[in-house]
Order: sequence, then structure tokens, then C-alpha cells
Amino acid sequence: MRTAVVGGGAAGFFLALNLKEMVPDMEVTIFERSHRVLTKVEVSGGGRCNCTNTFQDVTDLSQVYPRGHRLLKRLFNTFDYRDAYAWFECHGVPLVVQDDQCVFPQAQDSHAIINCFLSLARRHQVEIRTGCKVQSLADVSGYDYVVVTTGGSPKGEGLRWLTALGHETETPVPSLFTFAIQDKQLQALMGVVTEVEAMIPGTRLRAEGPLLITHWGLSGPAILKLSSHAARYLAERDYRAPLAVRWLQMAEQDIVALLREQSVQQPKKQLTTYNPFRLQQRLWIYLTEKALGERAQVRWAELNKKDVNRLVNVLQNDNYQIAGRAAFKDEFVTCGGVSLKAVNANTLESRHVPHLYFAGEVLDIDGITGGFNFQAAWTTAYTVARSIALMVNG
Repeated sequence: MRTAVVGGGAAGFFLALNLKEMVPDMEVTIFERSHRVLTKVEVSGGGRCNCTNTFQDVTDLSQVYPRGHRLLKRLFNTFDYRDAYAWFECHGVPLVVQDDQCVFPQAQDSHAIINCFLSLARRHQVEIRTGCKVQSLADVSGYDYVVVTTGGSPKGEGLRWLTALGHETETPVPSLFTFAIQDKQLQALMGVVTEVEAMIPGTRLRAEGPLLITHWGLSGPAILKLSSHAARYLAERDYRAPLAVRWLQMAEQDIVALLREQSVQQPKKQLTTYNPFRLQQRLWIYLTEKALGERAQVRWAELNKKDVNRLVNVLQNDNYQIAGRAAFKDEFVTCGGVSLKAVNANTLESRHVPHLYFAGEVLDIDGITGGFNFQAAWTTAYTVARSIALMVNG
């Protein structure tokens, strides 16, 4: 029996290795279009590879998988993040958990995972063919099973041959990116990091977490999460949309009370020089000047009701205009791909072509940053390996 794995990425290798462990006599060949394998794994997580997450803070998979959460909930019954953690440790890659629940190799180096995959591939005699672009089933004729793990296809070109076979597809668009904000005063705060809630007014699209101000606009986990959930919404608007930032996670009445309290306790201090909130001083000065203009230089005792209202509004509902997107350098994630309607939800086998399977980002499944996309790759790859093994072994 022979299996062709079309795509030499994380899902492709994980699938091939698990299939060989389940069916040792299976001949498995990985076809990779580039001349190097696992390049995305190499650069992920800043070169450390955030390979999964503990999911400790996840109460519903839709929080971390804007697309595909229902299918993954089903598939997690077979192979989830706990299984992935155990798999890597069992295969010689010790892992560590960060405070934010992201999981990395203990070596803090993506090559720990790459070397593991390549070593196991040699041990299991998995054939790896680089520089091989598969554009039709004819290119892999002679194989009993074909699994497509080609990853995201930003321009949709890689999906054409699959569409020609009758598979429904969802238009691919980027799903992890930062926001360009044309505000020089904001950009001057480059390097400031703070906890916020970011949202797109008029929608339910919102995300919480650290926000990083950059020389082009806004980045950080809060923005990346929001970009993932809002991927299609923003693509349809050419990445031009309003953005609101809630700088303080406090009730409005509490902010008002604290501002008035400072007027009594710090009457002679200048507004911009005394910061009653846990905001970096540069950010506090920027926000007070944005809210009050020249009156940002007044003393706390001179703060009037109108000043308080303006300050509260900026601290709770600061408005910007997204003026484009920029790629997040550690991630190359695409939403869209082969529609989940086109596959069997239990096996990920094509509903149109027998013995053709899909795993990884080529499916319309994607997650927010934090190891969730790799976990989707491990889960879908394992599901396909198990499905083929059950067919072969009976």
C-alpha cells in the first residue's frame, strides 16, 4: 500500500509519521513544492515554535478558532492538545508551558521539532521529494491514498485543481496581521505595551490582551486575535475600517471617581505629570492631550466636568481608523481553503473523490495566535492517519 502526502509542512510530516507508526508496511512519500521542508515551523514563534497551547483559558473553541471550531471539537475527542503534548515528549521533544499557556520546546528552538520530524522520517523510511509541485491527481497516480496538506493558499492558486475535482472552497484571505494606523503621535509611542480591549464598532468583533504600539500602528496579541476574527470583514472592506480601543478595564463610574479623587488629593500637580492609572507615562500624556488638547496642561484642581467626560471617553472608547494591514512576521495564516462541507467530518476524506484526504491549513480551519494553528494541524493530521490505518487494517 502506498500513500502520497502532498505538502511537506507540519501537518504533512505529522501525518506521515503517525501513519507509519500505525501501518509500518505502508509506503509513504511526502511531496514538497519548495526545495526545503518545514520552513514555516522553523520561523514560527520567533524561531521557538509555539507548538500548541494548554487551552486552560479556553471555555469555547470558537474563542480561538474563528473558523472550524465545531469540527475540531469533534476531532479533539480523538486527538487533542493533551495528546499532542504527550506525543512530542514521547518522541524526544521535552516541552514547557509559559505563563500565557503557550507551549514551546524546552530547548526554545524550533529545530527541536524539525530534527525530531526528520529523524523519525529517516527511521520510518518516509521518502521526501522536494521541488515537486503536484497540480493534479495524475501527478500522484499509482498511490492508494492521497492526502493534501499544502497549507494556506493566499492567492487561491493551490486550490484550483481541487475545485476542478468538485470540492467546494472558501476564498482564502489573510487571518493574522497587524493594523496600519496613520497617526504620527501614536506611532511615536513605538514600544509601548499595555492590556486593552480592541473592537470594531458596529460589530461583535472584539478581542482582549496585550497591545503593542509600533512605528506603523498597532500590533500585539489583542490586535492579532481581532484580525483573525475579523479576517473576512476587513478583507471585504479593503482593510479600511474604524477601530475602538478600551485602554482601561475599569467601569466608567470607577474611572470618574478616581479622576475626581485626584482633583482633591493632587490639586497642584499637573495633569500630564501625575498618572493615577497603570498606564505607561508616555501613553498617559498622549491620551490626555488627545482628549483635552491644550487643557492637558492644567492642574488636577482645574479639571472640570467636561474634561472628565472627555478623558473617560478616550480611556474607554478611543477611536482610530485602520488604514491597511501588515503581515505578522512569525505567522503566515490564511482563512479559507477547502470547505468543511467537502469532507467527511469523522475521517476528513473527500466527499467527491474516494481515498483523497485533507489535513492542516488547506482546510477552512484557522486559529488565533498562541499555538492553536499548529494544534489544528496535529489534530487533523492524526485524524487522517488514523482513518487510513483503519481502512488498511480493517
